[in-house]
Amino acid sequence: MNNYNIRNANPSEFEEIGKLLIRVYSALEGFPKENEQPNYYKMLANIGDFTKLLETELLVAVDENNKIAGAVVYFNDMQFYGSGGTATQEKDSAGFRLLGVDFEARGQGIGKLLTLKCVQKASENNRKQIIIHSTLAMKTAWKMYENIGFKRSEDLDFMQGELPVFGFRYLLIP
Repeated sequence: MNNYNIRNANPSEFEEIGKLLIRVYSALEGFPKENEQPNYYKMLANIGDFTKLLETELLVAVDENNKIAGAVVYFNDMQFYGSGGTATQEKDSAGFRLLGVDFEARGQGIGKLLTLKCVQKASENNRKQIIIHSTLAMKTAWKMYENIGFKRSEDLDFMQGELPVFGFRYLLIP
């Protein structure tokens, strides 16, 4: 197993991260394809644009050769989270979206490392909770989230077109 470092992405890496996320999301069985949700894939391609938002970071997991193995967007303020439903109205809350791990690096705990980094950041910033969303196509990640301590929160669920999106919370301050 490689040792991975989690850090903020450099602008020179944004395009590569976008391509990685497009590969990951387009390969998910049951997830909408680019022709079905072109704006979603445009957002993935331009993933670096999120860093223009206040208190928003694009985090990457890199190996000792600085090869990108995964990425996630961390939001320290939910107003910038950009999802449907009520999540953007949550106060004193952080969130993360668009977590993806390169196929070659799967099974090495990179998704967990990225998730735990987001939990750490939220805790350091005195947030009361972290909010995330997932779909049935990403159900393999649900177990990881639940093992970390995330709980399903139906009040955060919404529909993205024809796609049901499911909310989860991790309480930092009970």
